[in-house]
Amino acid sequence: MSFPITKAGSTEPFATADYLVPSSRTFESGDYPVKTYKAQSGAEHRILYGSNRTNMKLSLTYANIRDVDAELFLDHYDTVQGTFQTFVLGNINGFNPTRGGWEGNKDALGAGEQSNSYRYEGPPQVVQVASGRSTVTVNLIGVL
Repeated sequence: MSFPITKAGSTEPFATADYLVPSSRTFESGDYPVKTYKAQSGAEHRILYGSNRTNMKLSLTYANIRDVDAELFLDHYDTVQGTFQTFVLGNINGFNPTRGGWEGNKDALGAGEQSNSYRYEGPPQVVQVASGRSTVTVNLIGVL
């Protein structure tokens, strides 16, 4: 199973409309691995331990989706064994559904540009908002 998630009942080849696009997202860009030391004189010294940002955080919310589509997020979480395995947020024919609606530079929200993959920070949160409709929030962390 891949991320982004395709709508339940969709069959290959998938069209752009077959993918679930988040209704909102929050992105924290992470930081470069830096260790800070204080000398006895009080001077601060920093050592850079890598050339890639780590600990990026991406929160995706899918509002008012069908319950059968919300279940697919729980299935994906089980497929990657919860927070254990990593995965990439794939592009489909040059389109990345997790960035759907983002009009800025396409590499700005991507862990892939930093040679990172994502993993779940915790289980998807599912809130039923109406009969047959749910809102799902997934929190992801970019890891090397």
